[in-house]
Amino acid sequence: MSIQTNLEHIKSTLPEHVTLVAVSKTKPVTDLMEAYNAGQRIFGENKIQEMANKFTVMPKDIEWHMIGHVQRNKVKYMAEFVSLIHGVDNLNLLEEINKQALKHNRIINCLLQIKIASEDSKFGMDFESASNIIQSKTISELKNIKIVGVMGMATFTDNKKQIEKEFSSLKTTFQKLKTIKTDNCLFNTISMGMSGDYKLAINCGSTMVRVGSSIFGSRNYN
Repeated sequence: MSIQTNLEHIKSTLPEHVTLVAVSKTKPVTDLMEAYNAGQRIFGENKIQEMANKFTVMPKDIEWHMIGHVQRNKVKYMAEFVSLIHGVDNLNLLEEINKQALKHNRIINCLLQIKIASEDSKFGMDFESASNIIQSKTISELKNIKIVGVMGMATFTDNKKQIEKEFSSLKTTFQKLKTIKTDNCLFNTISMGMSGDYKLAINCGSTMVRVGSSIFGSRNYN
């Protein structure tokens, strides 16, 4: 099936309150433009340099999301244009994002990455760490970022019960963090769910799904 057909099918399964991020990592601009021409405006990348290269040649009404692990020394390459950074897992990174956003006179939206998977390879923080960050004096001084929610990645497993439990734990964490009132935190986004489990994620409270292979086909990492 074509990218347009895949996109239309997935959008038809999403409730109105759920945002679709088309995960376009490793895919050529021609594929992204096919999705763009079919009406998609939000794209997710996991490598900053690849995203920056695509940003320079593609239409400027696209909302670019950084969904991969972020190294502090790379933030400057996306600060000019990135709309949402999903994988924020420490205070130092938030400080760097704020510093680079200030240079461009922008406020960059961020999601706190919460570790919900059992795998050691997955990044993220626990509720206590996230809570401490939100309530820290440092955060209140960062005027060029806004924390708008949480992101989580479930364990790579066929065990639906485990995935459901992990997604539900992220929703619970979101609800707890949302009650903490600070100036630059406005919790409205739960980013969870990918091609294989986005419907389950939505049932567990997701408001943003990251779908790639179901739109663009399988990836070639060579």
